[in-house]
Amino acid sequence: MEGVRQDTWPHLERTLSALADLYETAPLETRRRCRGEVIQARQHALWAARRLEGEARSERERMREAMLVWLENPPVFRAWAAARRGVSHRTIPGEETDS
Repeated sequence: MEGVRQDTWPHLERTLSALADLYETAPLETRRRCRGEVIQARQHALWAARRLEGEARSERERMREAMLVWLENPPVFRAWAAARRGVSHRTIPGEETDS
């Protein structure tokens, strides 16, 4: 399990999607570990946001919101992320793709 990478939006989306895939097919204990990873990452994002200012802080708070979507319903996360990209691709900083 790689965990949740928060350095860029593509990494965040990729790692949360991978955890959602695992969550859907895993036994209960693994599902609990997946949720724990996301809860811990969301807490780290909160701590990071408190140290940041301006757009960087706003971006970290948006990442926390993405993790909350995952926590509320992991199987829906991919569809939510695709809709988010489709609606606001040009307005979200840091949305560049990995090359």
